[in-house]
Amino acid sequence: MELKGGAALVVGGGGGFGAATVRRFAEMGANVVVADFSEEKGQALAYELGDRGHFVKTDVTSEDSVRTAIVAAEQLGPLRTCVIVHGGGAAVSRIVGREGKRYPFETFQKTINLFLGGTFNVLSLAAESMAKNEPLESEQRGVIITTASIAGFEGQVGQSDYAAAKGGVISLTLPAARDLAPLGIRVMCIAPGTFLTPAYRIGPEEAQKKWGPLVPNPKRMGRPEEYAALACQIVENDFLNGETIRIDGAQRFNIK
Repeated sequence: MELKGGAALVVGGGGGFGAATVRRFAEMGANVVVADFSEEKGQALAYELGDRGHFVKTDVTSEDSVRTAIVAAEQLGPLRTCVIVHGGGAAVSRIVGREGKRYPFETFQKTINLFLGGTFNVLSLAAESMAKNEPLESEQRGVIITTASIAGFEGQVGQSDYAAAKGGVISLTLPAARDLAPLGIRVMCIAPGTFLTPAYRIGPEEAQKKWGPLVPNPKRMGRPEEYAALACQIVENDFLNGETIRIDGAQRFNIK
């Protein structure tokens, strides 16, 4: 699968991972739709990229909203690449706290719907669009990259909803790849460790001081550009399919 000259959709394209991926795709010659709920970030990035960037405000939990972003991408050419990397707030609380109060079921459902439900919503709609593409010489029609987290493997204390959602994204990868194989559509998942992104809501130096020493090698947090480089490799390597790749410097979350 080649990026040059094609249309790509990056959902969550205004965030740390997403913005780095959008820039990398544009550098490689793709026309990129920056789909993000934040108009400020999305529009600024699209403006930065000029003719290569196009912003569409997108709510991953809404079918109509995601369809609008997909139509925008289709107007730039056949949609052959979709990266799903949206963020969103996730509360941190034990299922039952020390004071005996239960974690609200409504909050749990909201997190699952955002991260797992939103991923399936985008994946299925993007695949529906890709299924209409003429196959390339490689018999491929498209590639979809989802984003989990190493918390999907080793959830920490207070991460029951987030870990369950990201674990669901990981588990979705293989059956989705098998479902879409007859159409020539690949599905891959990236599970990042601790990366320097706005999700941590603290400054880079403070984040690096707190999280960097916990990474075995290299002794630092990941950089969004490293996520973007992996996404590009997945797009270009047709034999990568149905698998989750951890990108975490050999880090494993422990109980804390």
